[in-house]
Amino acid sequence: QVQVEDSGGGLVQAGGSLRLSCAASGSIFSINVMGWYRQAPGKQRELVASMTAGGSANYTDTVKGRFTISRDNAGNTMYLQMNSLKPEDTGDYWCFAEGSTDWGPNFDSWGQGTQVTVSS
Repeated sequence: QVQVEDSGGGLVQAGGSLRLSCAASGSIFSINVMGWYRQAPGKQRELVASMTAGGSANYTDTVKGRFTISRDNAGNTMYLQMNSLKPEDTGDYWCFAEGSTDWGPNFDSWGQGTQVTVSS
């Protein structure tokens, strides 16, 4: 009953920017953490960035200073601003949301994924 929709991927030249969006909806009482994973071809999946309900953000070392994660005032929409993109940023990106439903059980929902391609 909790849905997550991510979008915003595309093709961009190295040095360019993209903004990914992630919207959570459904039987949500509270969202504790929202974030983004990615997986490049031939590489392991990695956690790119995350943000807690209190606004604490974390980034993997390879994107620090280039990527910025944010959430709207309601806390159910998240953005990943990606600047100074590099070819190694190419991959599939998907967002997740963790929290509590309005009827008790916790949830851990994922978006459908969006593809980012950075050309050199």
